Amino acid sequence: MEKKNLCDMPSNEFQDSGHKLIDWSTNYLKNVEKYKVLPDVKPGDIISKLPPVPPEEAEPFDNIIQDIDKIILPGITHWQHPNFMAYFASTASGPGILADIVSSTLNSNGMVWKTSPALTELEFVVLNWYKKMLNLPEEFKGIIYDTASISSLHAIASARENINLDIKNRGLYQIPKLRLYCSEQAHSSIEKAAITLGIGLNGVKKIPVDSEYKMITSELENSIIEDINNGIIPFCVVATIGTTSTTSVDPVDKISEICKKYNLWLHVDAAYAGVTAMLPEMRQYFQGIENADSIVTNPHKWLFVPIDLSVLYIKKPDVLKQAFSLVPEYLKTNEDTLVDNLMDYGIQLGRRFRALKLWFVIRYFGVEGLKKRIREHIRLAKLFANWIDEHPNFERLAPVPFSTVCFRAKFPHLNEEALNIFNEKLINKINSTGKLFLTHTKLNNKFTLRLVISGIRQEEKHVVDAWELIKNIALSLQEEF
Repeated sequence: MEKKNLCDMPSNEFQDSGHKLIDWSTNYLKNVEKYKVLPDVKPGDIISKLPPVPPEEAEPFDNIIQDIDKIILPGITHWQHPNFMAYFASTASGPGILADIVSSTLNSNGMVWKTSPALTELEFVVLNWYKKMLNLPEEFKGIIYDTASISSLHAIASARENINLDIKNRGLYQIPKLRLYCSEQAHSSIEKAAITLGIGLNGVKKIPVDSEYKMITSELENSIIEDINNGIIPFCVVATIGTTSTTSVDPVDKISEICKKYNLWLHVDAAYAGVTAMLPEMRQYFQGIENADSIVTNPHKWLFVPIDLSVLYIKKPDVLKQAFSLVPEYLKTNEDTLVDNLMDYGIQLGRRFRALKLWFVIRYFGVEGLKKRIREHIRLAKLFANWIDEHPNFERLAPVPFSTVCFRAKFPHLNEEALNIFNEKLINKINSTGKLFLTHTKLNNKFTLRLVISGIRQEEKHVVDAWELIKNIALSLQEEF
């Protein structure tokens, strides 16, 4: 009797299926605009199309590809679509997608240097490249995590370790109250980090912002002094360059002076806007960043690297290592004194070969090519902002330093409550068309629409079409009101 193959997919079948999937991916990216940005599905629709139990017998790979089209695609929100102008649009470029294939093929695990020397050393080199691109001081050491939430978590853990209370060993038992400061516009991941690290939501003090949604530094210093007088230990300030709601820029230079005065760790969240530090004309927004103790920037947000890849730059990597390094016997190697073992710099042990994606993208587009694309996105956002400013029935609600525009429709006969209802209906109608996807925020209790230009496939024609759609729906809604 012939013995059944109990190993992997045969190489010829892998090659054939791989070609089919590359063709599928190529066609998807080429024709992504034929899809509605948001799918026409209700909760549970995808589940209802999937069998409740796994298959007992092997299925042909062609069946799996067919089910991508029949079951998965109908439930996809198309982040790759040029009319996806919500959140901070993360788009994956061709070279980044191909790098993911190589990473999965190698299936390297960068726990320690020995488990994948190339993974460790390429990460070191490519993050030095990226550091030079962003004009950051040489003293910063870079390390890759998955998302900004995790990067900021490690930065705040380092700040906590830096106050020398031996929290790593003692925990938070009998430790005085700690205080973390951020602006009212800071990302929710900062509070989640505080929850995870045992600082708690009560240990986070949100500092008021000014009319441009920037942290008010006098309020920060007053809060620090008040906490010190009340026996609370200030240990970290988080400043943001490009907040999530408005992309406002905290005055990092002034905040850094306060941090130096009171010996506080300064973490800068530049997850979205950090890539613009490559552009000389944008460096006005990065004044004082060289004084930060740690910085997070996400190439998967606006550098066309597939999700997920976040970079933390830190001046005191020894403190980060001190906070997390724990080496059992089975992970010790003869090279430990000569190399960096990436597992020492975070909560995770296993780590995939993410650096490949950034390496591919930088090499394929080149630094100048990346700059040109980011500049074009900024130009398109300014263009859209000008249309808003010039139209009598729309108003811009925040400055536009980068590529995000906050705005709303406004009519003289509607009061603030009615305007909020109107703009909520407006965004819902826009999104229900499937032709455009926007998200919202609230600024000074005003329902605010956000339009973001940061996708690699976005061109001026897409911004023009978005504007026409927004105006037309607003006009039809006005008649209802």
